[in-house]
Amino acid sequence: MADRQVIADFARSMGIATSGLRAQAGRMRVISENIANADSTASTPGGDPYRRKVPTFSSELDHTLDAQVVALGRVVRDPTAFRVRHEPSNPAADANGDVKYPNVNSLVEMTDMRDAQRSYEANLNIIHATRSMIQRTLDILKS
Repeated sequence: MADRQVIADFARSMGIATSGLRAQAGRMRVISENIANADSTASTPGGDPYRRKVPTFSSELDHTLDAQVVALGRVVRDPTAFRVRHEPSNPAADANGDVKYPNVNSLVEMTDMRDAQRSYEANLNIIHATRSMIQRTLDILKS
């Protein structure tokens, strides 16, 4: 009976860490999109450019594991104001010669990316440690 509980605990640990990997990978995709569009302009004069996206996370119950796991939640648009530059010769300029640029701050995005990478690596380390514990348990049971 204790063996089943140990196996369930290992599976739960792997499942929770895997959900963290998926959530952080989704977060990195959103951040990458923000970085890629940081200097884009609208396709029509005076139009709105790309608007920064912000990933959210949600907690879900995984009935198979009987554990709370994390998931990438809704991706919401950042309502902060666009950056505006006076560039009358730009095709995206409005009647006043102003061009709107995305509300993306590359420094913030790179900081968020590094945080997501560290979280991803932490979850990956949990998976490696759990696999190592499973292997050691199997070795003990064999002897």
